[in-house]
Amino acid sequence: MSRVFFAAELDTAATWWRIYRRDGVTLGFTTHNRDLWFGGILHRAAPGMLPSAIRLTAGFEDDPGDVEGALSHASVTAADLASGRFDGARIASGVVDWDTLENALLYIGSIVGVGYEAAGFRAELASAKARLAHDPIPLTGPSCRARFCGPGCGLNPAAFDMRAEVTAIDSDAGTVSVATADASAYRYGTLRWLDGPAIGLAARIVATSGNVLTLAERIDVEWAAGLRVRLREGCDKTVATCAARFGNAVNFQGEPFLPGNDMLAQYPVPR
Repeated sequence: MSRVFFAAELDTAATWWRIYRRDGVTLGFTTHNRDLWFGGILHRAAPGMLPSAIRLTAGFEDDPGDVEGALSHASVTAADLASGRFDGARIASGVVDWDTLENALLYIGSIVGVGYEAAGFRAELASAKARLAHDPIPLTGPSCRARFCGPGCGLNPAAFDMRAEVTAIDSDAGTVSVATADASAYRYGTLRWLDGPAIGLAARIVATSGNVLTLAERIDVEWAAGLRVRLREGCDKTVATCAARFGNAVNFQGEPFLPGNDMLAQYPVPR
């Protein structure tokens, strides 16, 4: 792009940012006083929402930032923030010429925390360079490091998914009942809502009893029976389950037979 921003005292420039939520929803905003369409995304005018000054460095350390604003835009509601729809969302931000729509990308990161301040909110950002702090060398352990049906596991997720209808919800106990005779295979798996106000959200299944699933995430009291969900089976990450239940021991990403620290610390004792 040949456009040079802020080369003159007056410039037709505005800030834009996009939020790519994990439930598949993409939101675009701009500090301009009218909506702008570019890059295949409609950027809503949101003068009450402002990204902070973003510091870009040439080093490997993280370039933090934040976005704050009032809960006035219909796309950002207190219910969505509380339900975690914005947790872990990817962020892209830059500057756009609101006259010609030429634009430049300045920042890529993710939301690492959302908090409330008075009648508004503040989202803490971590730049893409934060991934450099992650140690790529795996640690040894007896359990499998791979995500079930994810990279390294090798299993096809389509073979372990099932759609079902929720027949009962107990928000106090954090359980849902599904229309299946036995849901024991879905312990340690995931439940994704396909209907209702929680559509797109996923929850971890921590326990099962018959057709009753106990979820790790909060269940809203307004959610009612009759909603559709997608269930994915779970794995307890042991080599015995991987071999006997899934026949996938060849892809087991762990060291179940490696001696532990207790054996390494043993020493001979005279008799």
